[in-house]
Amino acid sequence: MRKCVRILAAIVVLASTAPAMADNLAARVVDELNLARTSPQTYAERLREYRTWFTGLVVSVPGTGNPVLTREGVRAVDEAIRFLDHQRPLPALKPDSTLTLAAHDWVSVQGPRGGRGHFSPDGKGPGERVARRGGDRYVAENISYGSNEADLVVLQLIVDDGVIGRGHRNTVYDGTYAYAGAACGSHADYGSMCVIDYSAFPKGMLQPRIAHASL
Repeated sequence: MRKCVRILAAIVVLASTAPAMADNLAARVVDELNLARTSPQTYAERLREYRTWFTGLVVSVPGTGNPVLTREGVRAVDEAIRFLDHQRPLPALKPDSTLTLAAHDWVSVQGPRGGRGHFSPDGKGPGERVARRGGDRYVAENISYGSNEADLVVLQLIVDDGVIGRGHRNTVYDGTYAYAGAACGSHADYGSMCVIDYSAFPKGMLQPRIAHASL
């Protein structure tokens, strides 16, 4: 009986710590994004190290134990390094609770179901999720799959292997975005996922709200 109680207690502890670990990862992802934005040349150096872990199209990150097959191999990494070497620093992203809640909503929906992408079967996307949380629809969204390390999440977005136009990287380095909210969690197909929502003004607004003084 005592053994069963101990096992049950362990399960309860694991269940309670999982959301905290996911929230911690999300906070670290935003920190890494801000490092990449404010010091792009620092991230170029990280990519030079990342490049050494490739064998052909396969990258084996030390400590992860999970080799990953890429589409472009070091070609995409080299292109990202050239981009970062010439990228001007950008301001850090400010945290936004509405964007964070919307990102959590998508993790909670897509994570257990699996799959990829930004839109639910009924066609609702990031803008609608932010609007449901009391914001507006003027947002952008990045999603990273398969990594539970903050720096690798951001490296994945910056390299943007196999993505025509490097849309994820362009979003990271879009100077019009000043706010972000992130959420991470488990994913049925890829093990983990992180969602980052961005906006130019708080809560995904088109322009800042102006407080009117009463006369």
